[in-house]
Amino acid sequence: MQNYTKYKLKSAEELAPFIEGTDNIFVLACNKCFKEFESVDEPDCDEFVKIATEHGKTVTGSVKVDFLCNKTQTLKKIQIPDGTESIFVVSCGLGVQTIADSVNVPVYAAANSLNYRGHHGMALTKKACDACAQCYLNITGGICPVVDCSKSLLNGQCGGAKDGKCEVDPNRDCAWEKIEQRLTKQGRLREFLDQPVQIRDYSKVNYKAIKEFVTAARESRLDGYYGGVHPSERKELSEHLPLVKFPEPDIVVIPMSMHSGAPATPIVNAGDSVKIGQKIGESAGFISGNVHSSVSGIVLAVEPRLHPTRGGEFLSVVIKNDMKNEVADTVKPYGDIDDLTPEQIVDIVKESGIVGMGGAGFPTSIKFAPNKPIDAVLLNGCECEPMLTADHRVLLEYADDVIYGLRAMMKAVAAPKGIIVIEDNKPDAIELLQSKVEGFENIEVAAVRTKYPQGAEKMLIKCIMGRQVPRGGLPADVGAVVCNVSTSKAISDAIRTGMPLVERVVTVTGERIKNPGNFVVKIGTMVKDLVDYCGGFTADDITIKSGGPMMGVDIKDLNVPVIKAMNGIIAYDKDYSEAVSCIKCGRCVDVCPMELEPLYFAKYHDEENWQGMMDMNILDCLECRCCEYICSSKIPLVEKIKAGKSAIRGMKK
Repeated sequence: MQNYTKYKLKSAEELAPFIEGTDNIFVLACNKCFKEFESVDEPDCDEFVKIATEHGKTVTGSVKVDFLCNKTQTLKKIQIPDGTESIFVVSCGLGVQTIADSVNVPVYAAANSLNYRGHHGMALTKKACDACAQCYLNITGGICPVVDCSKSLLNGQCGGAKDGKCEVDPNRDCAWEKIEQRLTKQGRLREFLDQPVQIRDYSKVNYKAIKEFVTAARESRLDGYYGGVHPSERKELSEHLPLVKFPEPDIVVIPMSMHSGAPATPIVNAGDSVKIGQKIGESAGFISGNVHSSVSGIVLAVEPRLHPTRGGEFLSVVIKNDMKNEVADTVKPYGDIDDLTPEQIVDIVKESGIVGMGGAGFPTSIKFAPNKPIDAVLLNGCECEPMLTADHRVLLEYADDVIYGLRAMMKAVAAPKGIIVIEDNKPDAIELLQSKVEGFENIEVAAVRTKYPQGAEKMLIKCIMGRQVPRGGLPADVGAVVCNVSTSKAISDAIRTGMPLVERVVTVTGERIKNPGNFVVKIGTMVKDLVDYCGGFTADDITIKSGGPMMGVDIKDLNVPVIKAMNGIIAYDKDYSEAVSCIKCGRCVDVCPMELEPLYFAKYHDEENWQGMMDMNILDCLECRCCEYICSSKIPLVEKIKAGKSAIRGMKK
C-alpha cells in the first residue's frame, strides 16, 4: 500500500535555530493521515521532545492528536499549560495553520511538508496547504502566503490592499496585513523583516491540497450541527405520489414486539373473535406498549413468527380477516384537547399503543412524563433518509391532524412552544404547514437545510434550539421533547376518533421497485403483499430494506409483517465493493454527528479490544452510517460497531 503521509519531522539541525530562540515549549503532533492504520501514535512527537530537551529547553507538555486540522475536535483535546511561550507543531501545513489561528503564542512548524500524490482529508477548516515542500509558516506567524494571498506573494504586501481587502478578490482579507498584525502582536515583526528574501522553487511538483468537492462539502459540514452527509436523495421516485389505501389483507401477523422494551403479553387465544381497535396485547412493563388488532376476524394462532427488523421469530397474533371491518366498542372519541387534562392525554397515548413511528419505536407516553420543564416540542418532519417519502405525504395530506397532535403533545408536557421542523427539500410541505399554523401564536414551522441525519433527536435539538444533549442524557434534560409527524397524526386519531395505532403510512420505493408508491397500510400486512402490489422487483440481485438505505434493516424474507415503526420498504442494487485496509483519511471523523472517531471502532473491533471501543465512547454512536457511507476503504463500520456494543454490554453483565 502506498503511504500518502504528507510530512516528516525536520532534522535536529533544521530545528535548532527555532528551538534556540524560545523556551517553555508545548508540542502538538498529528498522528498522520492517508497512511495504513497500524500504530495509534506516531513517534515524531517523542523525537521532537528529545531534541528540545537536548537543547536544554523546558517542554511544558505534549499531545498527539488524530487529524489535527479538524479544529472542532482538536480544541476539545488540548489544553495549553500556563507559562507556555511557544508551540511547535509536528504536522503538515493544515495543522500548523489550525493551531496558529487558535492560540496567542508563537507557533512553529516542526515538520517539512512533502510532495505527495493525493489530497488532504476533508478538514473542518478553511485553511489550505499547497504542499509546496517550502513551508513559510515559521516566519509568517502560521498564515500561509502561498494559499492565503491571491497573488501568492512571499515577501510582503503588494500595496494594492484597500480597507484590509485584496485588490484581486475584494471578498478576501489581505493575507499580508493579517501576517503583519499577528507578527506585531507576538513581537516578531522585526524577526521577519530581518529574514532574507524568500524565493519559491516552482520546479517542485505542486498538488492542490483541497479539491473542489471538499470545498463544497465544508460549506455544510458545520451547518446546524457537526458532521453529517448529503447522500443522493432519490425521493423523486415517490414524493409526488398521493397516499393510497392499501387493499384489505386476508391475514395479518401482528408481533407483540413492535416497540422498544418488553414485548406485550397476548390477551387473546386461537379461535377468539376480534374487532378493529381491540386490544390483543397488554403492555408488559414501564417500557412497553399495548398492541391492537388492525382487522376484524378470527385469531388463527398465537405463535412465534419471523420479525421484519429484529431477526428470528417473535410471539405474534395471527388473524384471519373477515372483511367486515367491525370496530371494537372501545373505540370512541375522547373529546377535544381543551377538555382533556395532560394526564388524560398521556393515558390515551399509552392505551392506544402509540410509539415513535420514525423508526425507533420508543413508547411515546414515556416521553410525556419527563419530570422536567419542557421548553418546546419539536415535531420531526425532516425525513432525512434517502428514498423515504411517507412523512412528506403525511404532512401534505394530514396537515391538520399533525398540528392537532402537536397541540396535544404540548399540553401533555406543558410546553409553551411547538416547532414543526421540515427539511428544505420539501418546499410544498413547508408552505402548506406555514399557512396552517398562522392562527397559532405558539406554533411555528422551521425550514432546515437538507442534511443527513438532520432528523436524529440530538441533531434536531442542536440545530433548532442550539442545545447539546449531555452524554447519556435525554432530550428532556435540555427542555425538549421530539416526536415524529406520523406519531403526531396517530395521537390525533386516538383523541378524535378513539382509534388506537392500527395502521400507518409506508413508502414502497427504490430503483428496483417496478411501481413505487405511498400507502396507508394495516399493521400486520405482509411485506410480500405490498411488494407484489407494486409490481414486484425489476432485478434479482438486490438489497431490500425496512426503512431507509442508511439506517434501515435488511429484509431477507418478504414473509414478514409491517410493524408500527416501518416507514418504508426499499429495493436497490447491491453494492459489491470490497473492504480494504483503513487509510486513515479522516473522513469518518469529519462526518460523525456525534463527534466520535469511527476508524478506531473498526481497528479495535478487529483486535477485539472492547475496552478500547468503550473508551472511545462507542455507546454514543447513533449507527447512522455516515461513517460507512463516506469510508474510502468501504469498511463495514456499522456492523463492527454493533458487534462492539454487544460485546461491551456482555462485559457489563
